[in-house]
Amino acid sequence: MTKIKVKKVCIVVASLGGGGAEKSSALLSEMLIDFRYDVHIITILDRIDYNFKGQLLNLGKLKSEQKSLLNKIKRFLVFKNYIKANSFDYIIDSRPRKGLFNEYLISKYIYKSCKVIYCVRSYNTQVYINSKQFFAKLLYRNAYKIIAVSKEISNKLKATYNFKNLAVIHNPIDNNLIADGSKADEAENYILFYGRLDDDVKNIKLLLKSFSESNLIEANFRLKILGEGKDRALLEDYVNELDVASYVDFLGFKTQTSLIVSKAYVTVLTSRYEGFPRVLIESLALGTPVVSVNCKSGPSEIVIDEYNGLLVENYNQQAFTTALNRMVADKKLYLHCKSNSKLSVEKFHKDVIALQWQNLLK
Repeated sequence: MTKIKVKKVCIVVASLGGGGAEKSSALLSEMLIDFRYDVHIITILDRIDYNFKGQLLNLGKLKSEQKSLLNKIKRFLVFKNYIKANSFDYIIDSRPRKGLFNEYLISKYIYKSCKVIYCVRSYNTQVYINSKQFFAKLLYRNAYKIIAVSKEISNKLKATYNFKNLAVIHNPIDNNLIADGSKADEAENYILFYGRLDDDVKNIKLLLKSFSESNLIEANFRLKILGEGKDRALLEDYVNELDVASYVDFLGFKTQTSLIVSKAYVTVLTSRYEGFPRVLIESLALGTPVVSVNCKSGPSEIVIDEYNGLLVENYNQQAFTTALNRMVADKKLYLHCKSNSKLSVEKFHKDVIALQWQNLLK
């Protein structure tokens, strides 16, 4: 009997903690292991919050406090030798890719002769692909595939760089999260924001202003903010400035979020831009309707206005306030959106997305 060769896949990611992109990479490792791939993960930073499967090379643990050039070269060589020694069939690079010189060395020296799949996980595409067309094509035109997590990102990359090797694979919903969330009782009187506390990206001040001017406080609703980030102190100051501190709870970062999400009345998103926001697909999978701005990109591919939530013009604070009020005042609308939530995101379940990855790697 001929022995079937097990394919080896290496996922290269900034870390396995803190954000939606990192969680998606952790889930990808589980999906590929389930299909019996030999999975390895290389993390650049020493942060591991999420469950994963496979062998881990944590380059972050080799990083010295001095950040010396010698230490950087050492990590670079460990990276290179690990790739060379394992002869991977595919490399899936999900890192933010900044710095032309650094990325040139990685793509032409470390990844030389490898089948590389580059993931682009934000509409702010220059975080992943060099903004200069000449250098972008130099680095990525020979990639095995460039994966965008939304159709809007794929369209932007095609229009900007005319890449021919594009494909769209959305972020998956964790089946374990759905199972944990099923333990929740009925929705409670709070709306929920969760994500990285970075106002330059998430535009959380718009949410706080909308909440302060809405009818929700009068209706005995609270706002819970789940997550950490550089702007927590700034946002706490802003809550005090709006005089709503007694109605807003900062919960910090938690790896287990399903019960908090499933008990929320609605989940909210006010970002300036996204990729394919996990907060929306996870909330809907747990039966929690959403109120989201229609930012680039992702929400319009997830939220069907007045079917599983409300989709609001981006940066329009007054419209967002109105949407929050509608969700509380119009019970018929709310229950309609809630009843459709789970069904509306079945196409993003982990087993469906896993098949798309399997087909790509065939």
